[in-house]
Amino acid sequence: MNAMSRDYAEAGRTRQKQRTRDHLVEAARRLVQGGDTPRVEDAAEAAGISRTTAYRYFASQAELLAAAFPETARSSMLPDPAPTEPLERVAAVAAAVVDRIEETEHVQRTMLRLSLGDAPHDLPLRQGRVIPWFEEALSPLGGQLADEALHRMAVALRAVCGIETRVWLSDIAGLDAEAIRALQLWMTDALARRALEVPPPAR
Repeated sequence: MNAMSRDYAEAGRTRQKQRTRDHLVEAARRLVQGGDTPRVEDAAEAAGISRTTAYRYFASQAELLAAAFPETARSSMLPDPAPTEPLERVAAVAAAVVDRIEETEHVQRTMLRLSLGDAPHDLPLRQGRVIPWFEEALSPLGGQLADEALHRMAVALRAVCGIETRVWLSDIAGLDAEAIRALQLWMTDALARRALEVPPPAR
């Protein structure tokens, strides 16, 4: 939310305004799940809210869709109790990420299209939010590998299990959902095993 939108949402009658904002976000999510890429006015119409009011909460389409992105408040994707073996930890995080992307594929694809544009906005796909989950999975290797190597391993793991790879496997390679999941999990495992033998390049 930009400064102007945030100021409006937080100034007086905050509960009512939060409900209005939530209605707009939910409307946008429904439209995206239906395969659309809604504008602010589309979400306003679907939510039964005036365009003028909607633009007080979201100044742009990108801001609306960023809010509608299926974020998770979880700081970890490891199960409780978490495995101690690094490859098992990586496998657990990879499975959680791949399954979440499959469940929210319409929204993920919309955010991918936007993230490839030139608009200077903070989209979730540009913020590397999956990388810390893999860094946590790899943390037992902290005494074995330098922090930079662990970070690059996490970046590589995110690359093979992200929406970008899923789109290629689906739209170009023509694989079905079951085959995509199996291959992405195999790739993360193969990559993690190789990285334990030969750490990723420093540069």
